[in-house]
This record gives sequence, C-alpha cells and structure tokens, in this order.
Amino acid sequence: MAEVRLEGITKSFGGKTVVKDLNLTVEDREFLTLVGPSGCGKSTTLRMICGLERATGGDIYFDGKPVSWLPANKRDVAMVFQSYALYPHKTVGQNIGFALKMMRVPKATIAEQVLKAARTLDIEDLLDRKPRELSGGQRQRVALGRAIVREAGAYLLDEPLSNLDAQLRVLMRAEIKRLHVDVARTFIYVTHDQVEAMTMSDRIAVMRDGVVQQCATPEEIYERPANRFVASFMGSPPMNFVTGELQDVDGVRMFRSTATGAVGRGRNQALSQEVTLYGGEGPADGKVVLGVRPEDVSLSQTPLPGYRPGKVFVAEPLGPDVLVTVRLDGELVKARVPTPFRLGYDSTVHVGFNQDRLHLFNASDGQALQAPTREERP
Repeated sequence: MAEVRLEGITKSFGGKTVVKDLNLTVEDREFLTLVGPSGCGKSTTLRMICGLERATGGDIYFDGKPVSWLPANKRDVAMVFQSYALYPHKTVGQNIGFALKMMRVPKATIAEQVLKAARTLDIEDLLDRKPRELSGGQRQRVALGRAIVREAGAYLLDEPLSNLDAQLRVLMRAEIKRLHVDVARTFIYVTHDQVEAMTMSDRIAVMRDGVVQQCATPEEIYERPANRFVASFMGSPPMNFVTGELQDVDGVRMFRSTATGAVGRGRNQALSQEVTLYGGEGPADGKVVLGVRPEDVSLSQTPLPGYRPGKVFVAEPLGPDVLVTVRLDGELVKARVPTPFRLGYDSTVHVGFNQDRLHLFNASDGQALQAPTREERP
C-alpha cells in the first residue's frame, strides 16, 4: 500500500519551469487523475513520482519516507506507458513476467503470478502469443498485466488509452476502474481526456502551465470549478461563458451582458439575469463572466418569463440529445436538449438559464465567485 505525497515539487528543463511548486497528496488506495492540456506538466509529474525524472526542487514521500533520490527500480511503483513498451520477441507470458524474472523470483512463482494477472485481465488464452499477433486492446491488457504482476504499492499510468479507438477506450477505462477495485492499490493516472478523468477517478487534479488549478472529486470539479479554466476544460461540451457586469437593480443583484448583438441594439436589450453570490461581494469593478453548462440551458419556441429570444445557429444530433447552438445577444450559447428538435437554422428560439446552476467568475483573473448550492440557499 502507498500514500504518495509531493511537497513543493518543481521541475525545469533548460531554464524553463514545467512544474511549479506542486503540493499534492494521493491517499492510500486512491485513484487520482492528473488531467490538463498537452504541455501542462502532468506526465513530467508522473515520471518524477516514478523516478524516471529527478525533481529540480521539493520532496516526494511514499508512506512518509523520502524517495526523491531513489532510482526508479528502488521505488515501490509500477509504470504503464502510453506506447505499451512490450518486447516484440517475447510472448505475452514472458512480457508479463519479465520484471519478476529480473528480480530473480523463482520460476514457479513467476508462472503463478503471471497466470493470476492474466486471469484478472481475461487474457489467459493469449499467454503464448507475440505482441504482433494482438489487437490494440489486447496489447494494453498485457501492459497492465506486466504492471500488476509486481503487486507494487502504487501504479502509475501515463495516457495508456490514447492509442485506442473511441469504442475500445470506453471499454478499457471501465476495465481499469474495475482493476483498481480488484487490486486495491494506489493508482495515479495521467490523461488529457476530461471524460476519462471524470468517469474513473476518486479525485482529479486539473493542471495548467505546471500548476494545479484544483484538486477535488469529479462531482466538485464539475459543480464548483475553482476558476474559469477548470470550468472550461472539464465538461463535454464545455461550459458557456457570457461576459458582463454586476449591477444592483432595486436591491436585486443582476448580471447584465455587455454584448450588443446586432448593429443598433442597445445595451439595455442585452441579457439580464438575477444572480446570488456566496459570501456577498463581487469584484470592485463589477466586471464578471457568467458561466452555464449546456444542460442547464432551456429552449422554448414560445416566449416565457425570464427567457430571451435568439436565433438557431446550428443543431448537432447526439442520439438521445441534440446540442443546439444559439446566437444570443451577440454570444454563441450551447444548449443540450432532448430529441426531437425540429427548428431550422436562423429560426427564433427563446433561451432560459437554470437559476440554481449559474456560475460567476471574476473577469480579471478568472477566479470563481461561488454561488451557494441548492442546499445552502435560505
């Protein structure tokens, strides 16, 4: 078992800092995912945990013991690489058992452990094949088997599904999530795919430019994003954003968009929306960005109180839902609505936001101005 703790970890390459003062604790048996765009430092962080890269500054601890200066083969971890890194001339069984052979484990024990890992991953009938005879999904299972056969304290997975097709990725992420339950070990997973992060993780650490923006459960990341970057990165399709400012109107705090839409439309015709801030005050200049997720946008063919007219820009069928993009006061706003949706392009549609599901962000720094949850409302 392993608790992994990073304290003030920094990593620089050629004078460029790619990981900046990272502090993170991964609990024993937790599934934590590092997610973020390419170049954000997530894979470098994983390689420092493994020992394949040495941190420029800071310390790494396994179960409270410092390991920063230990080589990779002295750390109680197993790594699964994006490229699988299988030996082409060895059979599946030999690939899975190779690490145990290097550790001089007795042959009988190796055979027993290889068979156990193969049964866990449902590849028992593939043990005599070579990697070239396997599909992409089967190769991925072999790479996982090579890791779990060691029974390490922590398993580190660096974008292991990125080379698979979409359907196989869905299957494999379910299998990896189940594998985490079966082996009861610490998993640290790296991906740029926010759907993988949301569906597999106990907690998610969202990274940008080498800095963790937020580390929380998938539910909290989605419901209470710490800033505009997290809100935009986590969610598919992404959150809608409307720029504007806060105004007090007859004692009610209102958001007013600054978009003017069509030529000649006055600002007083722009989107207005009552909002409630958690803790009271907004930014001094009142400039904010309102965020609302597509599933919290409603459409109506007829006018309704609080709804504003817009024009259908495009409609994208998603099976049970339709993703409708509406031009609203000069902004493009996406709504996820049930099928059927039969309005054509440029048709007038009326748009409403779910009052209980609005997000506000400071326009200057993007930090969230949290609104209370439904349970916290008076």
